[in-house]
Amino acid sequence: MFEKVEGIVLRTKDYGENNKIVTLYTREYGLISAVARGAKKSKSRMAAITQPFIYGSFLVQMGRGLGTIHQGEILHSMRTIREDIVLTAYVSYICELLSKVVNEKEPNSNIFDELYVSLERIIDGDSPLAISIMFELKMYYVAGIAPVVDSCVNGHTERPVAAFSVYEGGVICDQCIYRSEDYIKITPQIYNVLKLMSQTSIKRIRNLNIKNETLKLIRDILDHYYERFGGMPIKSKRFLDQIHLLE
Repeated sequence: MFEKVEGIVLRTKDYGENNKIVTLYTREYGLISAVARGAKKSKSRMAAITQPFIYGSFLVQMGRGLGTIHQGEILHSMRTIREDIVLTAYVSYICELLSKVVNEKEPNSNIFDELYVSLERIIDGDSPLAISIMFELKMYYVAGIAPVVDSCVNGHTERPVAAFSVYEGGVICDQCIYRSEDYIKITPQIYNVLKLMSQTSIKRIRNLNIKNETLKLIRDILDHYYERFGGMPIKSKRFLDQIHLLE
């Protein structure tokens, strides 16, 4: 069965002498993998349309296992990302995280749009750190491990939030902070940013002018949170951590 799909190349893997296995996140089928024959040949048309992060239209022969890509057309090359090692690191992390938390062949147009707009915003110059944090928080909801950010995890809805507790799985109020085994203090401003980034689509935010100190603190919170609740090693995270140190 041949299907025409729109998709973003999340990653590729060598397959045999001349071929590649291409992992796509598509609007029509969600996460799929397919063989692109001849994609390792530099002059091949298939090589051009299967580069990482390309958004394209693909003619795929679907099957129970691996499909086969027969044709493709570039709709957005995303070349700016591939030409910048820092942007490549952030987007590789986004794409790998996505592939870890979604199931194969389960379409979700909201996730597809969030991914596409996130890549566009990074190309347009928005902070890749901010974009990656927002996307990561959305993936936590998909994976069922999202932290509690609406109000204190212990149900104290009328108390002001004062910290984030990894052990308790979310934000805690000024009263609970004294009973918490671990916590990272956050100001009301940082709490509002965390809540906004967790609950709001990137499509609805025009201006991502967030202080770098705030982003780094939220990044640190999420790193500790993922260590406790993630359970899925992400290879690209190592390189991204090196980028963070340089920044």
